Amino acid sequence: MAGFISYIQEAYTELKENITWTPWREAQNLTVIVAVFSVIFALMIAGVDIAIQKVIEGFFTLVK
Repeated sequence: MAGFISYIQEAYTELKENITWTPWREAQNLTVIVAVFSVIFALMIAGVDIAIQKVIEGFFTLVK
């Protein structure tokens, strides 16, 4: 158990002292960029999906 506690303490120290964190404001800006890109990409995928659906429905309407 002492080994586990030592591991957690060392990990915490590593995170606190040795890692260079992105500034909070930059992290917020990057998060907004990723969110906007994700919404745009999802809308593009939905548009392609709807277009393919219409094409397939049209094909089966002609074959019917």
